[in-house]
Amino acid sequence: MTQADFNIVIPSRYGSSRFPGKPLHLLNGKSMILHVLDRALESNAQTIVVATDDERIAQICVEAGAQVQMTDAAHVSGTDRIAEVARVLQWPDDCIIVGLQGDEPATPATMLNQLADNLAIHTDANMATFCVPISDMAEYQNPNRVKVVRDHRGMALYFSRASIPARRETNASAAGGGADFPESFIHVGLYAYRCSYLQRFATMQAADIENEEQLEQLRVLFNGGRIHVDLIQEAAAGVDHPEDVKAIEAILQQKF
Repeated sequence: MTQADFNIVIPSRYGSSRFPGKPLHLLNGKSMILHVLDRALESNAQTIVVATDDERIAQICVEAGAQVQMTDAAHVSGTDRIAEVARVLQWPDDCIIVGLQGDEPATPATMLNQLADNLAIHTDANMATFCVPISDMAEYQNPNRVKVVRDHRGMALYFSRASIPARRETNASAAGGGADFPESFIHVGLYAYRCSYLQRFATMQAADIENEEQLEQLRVLFNGGRIHVDLIQEAAAGVDHPEDVKAIEAILQQKF
């Protein structure tokens, strides 16, 4: 498969209600944001930019030789921050941009390359992302795990915190299934964007369904956009809370 040309933007902010200062937290003696940079550098990306509103994050990245773009502190999402970078740097409309969050130090470069390739191949998609199979009822019912339903081409039909698709028939054998819940998938929050669509997205008003679910990707679907969702078997672990640090350090030591 032909490798797509793409850029990576790493949105990274210091303020976090669950883990303040997270990008600068040391993992195996090295700041988290620098581990994320390593993953980006291992990919096929042509350009890598750290997008931040914090001088402390900017300084450590510049010292490591990274390109940094200071962005508006008022941004409410990483997507908005990525859109500002693309606009300021005047990237062309057909540019593919992969957003790698600053708290995902264990995302393998192969996933970043695959995501960009998927968007390049599916020319009618505005964005691309991933999903993984749900393996147990607890995960299926967990409102903190975002589910996605796709069409036959892998295009997203809907994302929800609810348990979707819902099985009307409660008896698994009567429904023709072999489990207590239907085949279902967890969304993996890693995105590739077409630059032209990213700029359009930044001007769209939040949709009611987005506000209800607190899922910004629903703004895309509400406005008629297409999101390709590729099925992978395992998602990379991220860091949401301080309690996640030990597990991530073990993964980094083992795999990277």
